[in-house]
Amino acid sequence: MIKRILDSYYFNYLRYLLNGKQMEPLITFYRRKGVKIGAHCRLFSPPLSAEPYLIKIGDNVTVAVGVKFITHDNSISKIFSDKTDVFGKIIIGENVFVGAYSLILPGVSIGSNSIIGAGSVVTKSFGDNLIIAGNPARVISTVDSYKEKVISLSMNMQNLSGEERKNKILRGPLLHK
Repeated sequence: MIKRILDSYYFNYLRYLLNGKQMEPLITFYRRKGVKIGAHCRLFSPPLSAEPYLIKIGDNVTVAVGVKFITHDNSISKIFSDKTDVFGKIIIGENVFVGAYSLILPGVSIGSNSIIGAGSVVTKSFGDNLIIAGNPARVISTVDSYKEKVISLSMNMQNLSGEERKNKILRGPLLHK
């Protein structure tokens, strides 16, 4: 019990200190809990579950805020008197973006170079180079088709101050159509 309280305190304190700017101490914390995490990841939601050792995240993955990883399903206890849970690994490939407030369910694998749209409920596995979204999540595009669709609306905001970012957005292509 005390260990759980200290871990919670440690996590919240690190999140407060880092405010999304440096991920490595948080990633070290998640790895210590058992999550397998590749290099160059940005995790704005804790990739934790009751069974963190069932979660594997590839290199160059971004997990946006509010994402939940669910590695077990206890509901079967209502239909089997002698069973309590179903467990499943969650595997996220390389170079994947998981959109805000998505839910990843047990047994799901997401292929490399894919994007999961915000608010998606991912109930099954998907291959590489796909854009998936919805509840339940489904393929809505390939990465190549999506690139063609959004290239004219895309901007680089790296290393800009808040004011520079605001000015660039207000002068951007979306607002001048």
